[in-house]
Amino acid sequence: MSRRAVLASGVGVGAALAGCISTSATPPNVSSEGSADEESGPVLRAGGSSTVYPIVSTAAGYWSTNEPYWHPDVYGIETQQHLADYWAGLYGFGPADGGAPPFSIRVSLSHSGTGLEKLRSGRLDLANASAPVEAEFPDLGRAELGNYTDHVVGVDAQPIVVSQAVYEAGVTEISAKTLKAIYTGEVKDWRDVPGYSGPPKEIQAVGRAEGSGTDTAFRSNLFGNSNAPIPGVDVRKGENQQVKQIVNGSDNAIAYMALAFVDDSVPSIALTAGGTTYTPGENLAEAGYPLARDLHCYTYEGTSKKEAALLRMLLSEYGQETFVAAAGYSVLPADRRRNQIRKLPAPTR
Repeated sequence: MSRRAVLASGVGVGAALAGCISTSATPPNVSSEGSADEESGPVLRAGGSSTVYPIVSTAAGYWSTNEPYWHPDVYGIETQQHLADYWAGLYGFGPADGGAPPFSIRVSLSHSGTGLEKLRSGRLDLANASAPVEAEFPDLGRAELGNYTDHVVGVDAQPIVVSQAVYEAGVTEISAKTLKAIYTGEVKDWRDVPGYSGPPKEIQAVGRAEGSGTDTAFRSNLFGNSNAPIPGVDVRKGENQQVKQIVNGSDNAIAYMALAFVDDSVPSIALTAGGTTYTPGENLAEAGYPLARDLHCYTYEGTSKKEAALLRMLLSEYGQETFVAAAGYSVLPADRRRNQIRKLPAPTR
């Protein structure tokens, strides 16, 4: 039985959310009435990366309510239809009874590797990933990798964050060389980090779980190898939210995390690399920033019309501003956005 036959028959669907957090997110100021969890009928199941999660879960919230106030005219779209009716209607899905969307969207939360595995086994329609599949699964052959279709929906510039006490002790900037030394275990005390003026304090190097796209991207971008050993890591967590909690609750931590999760509780610091200082809020989106990475939504064995409807919404100007930029990530440049849209099946109307 093919992977798409598994999805069509429902085999294994009950296991899709095993070990994950499931949500039908609701956007601000929109009622949760008629959410995907309450609906029957066709369902698109997405899951994986906690980095990509804010984009897709917020889109799912708007979709679940079939948002009537989405102002498409601002983006040059001529329609009076509600949001889900319009985007699903491009691929032949008719309106459902009672104002419900033509199909519902469920989003689960784990990390990139788990999402890509579940996609391959038929337990998800769409895998959210913050690293490319070839970096997550370096042992897969070309034929198997060819079953995955990569849809890039945004760009994340991973910042480096530290505990508030470390920031106040003078560490507002770090070099790529020192950062590498911390994560390889060569530098273990904050006294050995330039700028630090506090008392002796052991460094707590926080990492994401192995198999997460954020961890894979960090190794690939900083060390040039997705499998590079980083034995200096003291603790690993599966989700960006958990990393944030550790850094916020400690007085000696350093971590890498997705930009969308950074706020005043976890100070982000500048990173100097290749003679350039990259400062959060200023130039992390520049092409030379060493910790920038694409954000992916993968499909498997082609892209169905149901998957294409959601992806076309995310890749539209409306979707980029409403779901990507609003989550704190960089939108795709116009030429990249057009190239990604060309990968999708053509609308049927």
